[in-house]
Amino acid sequence: MVYVDYHVHSDYSDDSWYLMEDVVKNAIQLGLEEICFTDHVDYGVKPDWKLGEEFQAGKNKEVKNVHYDLYFAELDKLAKTYEAEAEIKIKKGLEFGMQVHTISQFEKLYQSHDFDFILLSVHQIENKEFWTGEFQKGHTHKESYDKYYDEMYQLVTTYKNYSVLAHMDLVRRYLDKEVDMFEYNRDKITEILKVVIANNKGIEVNTSSSRYEINGLTPSIEILKLYHELGGKIITIGSDSHKPEHLGFNIKESKKMLKDIGYTQFCTFDKMEPIFHTL
Repeated sequence: MVYVDYHVHSDYSDDSWYLMEDVVKNAIQLGLEEICFTDHVDYGVKPDWKLGEEFQAGKNKEVKNVHYDLYFAELDKLAKTYEAEAEIKIKKGLEFGMQVHTISQFEKLYQSHDFDFILLSVHQIENKEFWTGEFQKGHTHKESYDKYYDEMYQLVTTYKNYSVLAHMDLVRRYLDKEVDMFEYNRDKITEILKVVIANNKGIEVNTSSSRYEINGLTPSIEILKLYHELGGKIITIGSDSHKPEHLGFNIKESKKMLKDIGYTQFCTFDKMEPIFHTL
């Protein structure tokens, strides 16, 4: 059984101080055979690094996007070092925290590098962050969900250079965690998933729900079942790790859960193409 983690953050993300090589070493210790680094880029709310600005590895406190030059250079270096000894495969990805008005910036970034894998996430809308509460302010839960899924639908119908939708019901983390409003959102989610499937894209199982004290999975088991019923086959599993204790969390348990739903395979990626593995 292939043991992989396809949502991994390092200190190149503004919310992590987990050194990239330490991630690799810890992954090897855990027995992971493949990891994909998916550090954060959130145009609209975070700037890029400018020439001459100093990135302090493991100590950076700047709220900025990935330092691309350093990020890709270190990824290449670690891949050569550790893959040469057949210890682990290291895949090259990013997490695109995309908004409709930032699509062109992400497309420029996508075209400027070679990728194995891209997570498409919705972390903010109209430059209003979920985690600060700014997006939800003045809106009912239903209104927040409506705006969230409307934005996601516009993104998947407009933008194609991604691999899977990350933590598809993420906004729930910042609303009432105990309440699963799947039935209210079913129609919007169905339309999104139909587009995802038609475009040969996928979704992920994000195993971070327990550490965020969410009652259920991310996305919910209802979304995972619906994706399966609609014919969805491309699915990845990732811990959304930012610290050593997150890495590889609940990956094996998630495989069993997917199998119980009826899935027979999960995916890794190489050069943006899905590779299917038996569950």
